[in-house]
Amino acid sequence: MENKTISEAAEHFAVPESTLRYYEKKGLLPHLQRDEAGRRLFSEFHMTLLKVILNLKRTHMPLSSIRQYVAWVVEGEQTTQLRLDMMLKHRQAVLHEIEEMHKALDGITIKIERYEERVDGWKSNDDSIHRKEVHL
Repeated sequence: MENKTISEAAEHFAVPESTLRYYEKKGLLPHLQRDEAGRRLFSEFHMTLLKVILNLKRTHMPLSSIRQYVAWVVEGEQTTQLRLDMMLKHRQAVLHEIEEMHKALDGITIKIERYEERVDGWKSNDDSIHRKEVHL
């Protein structure tokens, strides 16, 4: 694969170029090469790393932890166990967050069902629309 420009990388991952510049500034994209004109070049390594970074960010891993992960990647194979431990811990956090989101979604679904029942009741009895009672 040939190197990608920042605009190509941004388009590939559907993120703004400013996000990629920010990630580089924060140390998440180490050793990014530049062409003769000073434009950033994203190698296959950087594209793969960026995919991981974006997945971690989307699952709410803090940038400081992502920075640590990237540092371990750069250090090499001797940090594989550290990276594995980090990913296992993060997966548990993500699974917990998904569980909490499902609970919240269940509550929203119950609310929708109640509102639908109320609206259906109004349709069968036009007088109910004019009530001034407040129902959550």
